[in-house]
Amino acid sequence: MQKTTSVYTNKQPRPKVYATLPVLNESENIRQLIADIRAQDYPGWMLVVCVNQPEHWHELEDKAAVCRDNALTLSYLHGLEDARLVVIDRSSRGNGWIGRRHGVGWARKTAMDAAAGMAGDGDVILSMDADTRYLPGYFTSVVQALRRHPGAMGLSAPYYHRLTGDETADRCILRYEIYMRNYAINMMIIRNPYCFSAIGSGMACTAAVYRKVGGLTPKMSGEDFYFIQKLRKAGPVIIGSETEIYPAARFSDRVYFGTGPAMIRGREGRWDSYPVYAMESFGKIAATYALFPELYKHDLPVPLDDFLLQWNEGRPFWAPLRENAASVEAFVKACMQRLDGLRILQYLKADNENYPLTDEEKLSALLASEIFTDAERAGLPVLRRFDECTVQQLDAIRNALAAKERKLQQQIQLA
Repeated sequence: MQKTTSVYTNKQPRPKVYATLPVLNESENIRQLIADIRAQDYPGWMLVVCVNQPEHWHELEDKAAVCRDNALTLSYLHGLEDARLVVIDRSSRGNGWIGRRHGVGWARKTAMDAAAGMAGDGDVILSMDADTRYLPGYFTSVVQALRRHPGAMGLSAPYYHRLTGDETADRCILRYEIYMRNYAINMMIIRNPYCFSAIGSGMACTAAVYRKVGGLTPKMSGEDFYFIQKLRKAGPVIIGSETEIYPAARFSDRVYFGTGPAMIRGREGRWDSYPVYAMESFGKIAATYALFPELYKHDLPVPLDDFLLQWNEGRPFWAPLRENAASVEAFVKACMQRLDGLRILQYLKADNENYPLTDEEKLSALLASEIFTDAERAGLPVLRRFDECTVQQLDAIRNALAAKERKLQQQIQLA
């Protein structure tokens, strides 16, 4: 493991790290997660865990196993008798979620809000997941990245899914990573401000920033995406931290979208929600962003006109932003915040219909582009069909994309 050099001075006291963890049906993972945290080489930390489930699950026969699992987790955590551990029980009978307030978004918010209530402004709030593995230097790398970039609003950690040895699971997670990394690489190529991956187990910000942006907005799924986007709208986000995290590759339907549901759909051959987008689509996004300063003066044609007209239900898109902006800088910022990561994803899905190439052909175009060197392409298979590739070939493609993504992250540092 690469050694890190302290960045602290007498004027900059070492911040405390508040790791936050939503937990549901994770008794098989919680012990390893606790071991990972206790192995951190960063001395000052607290762990805030929210064990959660809807209250009415106690009355459902098909949820009995989950209720028992959560009870086991609570028993284990209480038995640790560790003063650095705060357990929030939203699981046992009488404490579960009632009504619409439930799910991972509410659990993550509950833990992060509790951490923010204990933390000082300069302390760090980390978002983690029980099924993710963390190296001993993770806390240190996050704190040091935030100290190197004091103007950053937060951090999105690099990730890598380790293979399981199960061919079906490995094929699904590799295919999903290829989708994610194609998106991230193309967004970094055009230097878009939303050029990061939203990984709930790898987000961080200071307590001051968390309070400034109003905390995490709870969602049934995708709360990580909306939170990191909220951070980016407040200022730059670090994407170039040193230590990567290792989320689990597992089939899961506990949320509506994300890794688990993607793997389930992939197992059924339904990859239509996770296409490989064409480089040309990202070029149109870049061209539109580049025209923001000119659009402050007057309307002019942009590559996303048709999409914006349809999305805005025929209403003018630029004029209201122009009327409410006191300067070109304010207008450009307003455009960036309106045409955000969610709108970009919606545009990519819409524009994808204009490129009838296969996912394999679009990925091959990226790999053959000047972004990749001959050395980076060396050893990669000729890509015709993903389902004809071996796991080893898919892994080679994933690794080439992962290496390129990490290289770009280190070059850009701040999204």
